[in-house]
Amino acid sequence: MQNSNFWYYVFFAIVMLHLVAGFVYMIVKLSPKKKDKEHKKTEND
Repeated sequence: MQNSNFWYYVFFAIVMLHLVAGFVYMIVKLSPKKKDKEHKKTEND
């Protein structure tokens, strides 16, 4: 009985989705918030 690499593709897809989700989460967390931009703008004026 041959699996024709089905499980390898499934595992690879899960790993890649996990990496993409991690990068998106990190970008969202590290991006400056709108309130922070407004706060810094008023401090500089």
